[in-house]
Amino acid sequence: MTATGDADDSAPGRLRIDKWLWFARFFKTRSLAAKHCNDGAVRLSGAVVTKAHAAVKPGDVLTFAQGRHIRVIKVLALGTRRGPAPEAQALYEDLSPPVPEERLEDPYRAPGAGRPTKRDRRAIDALHGDGE
Repeated sequence: MTATGDADDSAPGRLRIDKWLWFARFFKTRSLAAKHCNDGAVRLSGAVVTKAHAAVKPGDVLTFAQGRHIRVIKVLALGTRRGPAPEAQALYEDLSPPVPEERLEDPYRAPGAGRPTKRDRRAIDALHGDGE
């Protein structure tokens, strides 16, 4: 066991999955990454991970949900610390980058027209049948 209490850190070329997810900045805290792993919400090369101490190595593919997106990540390096974002992005290759969400547009107003005026609001209510 190492000074931090992680037995899997001593294996050369391997790192705990919760620690790696935290290093790579997919989760804000390590305990949140561990909870995600323990809930079975992470797949390691196709197999469901049920323990946060599962070991990852370069070349592994991780699949997990992050918000509304399903992330597919290939591990390129293990890392030694939780550093700045550019350092974290060098640890992985994103095989399915998140797609920007399309905003729902109001069919009655032009985009960027600002807030509806009182007159506009009455017209919208009349179209919906909410007005008198």
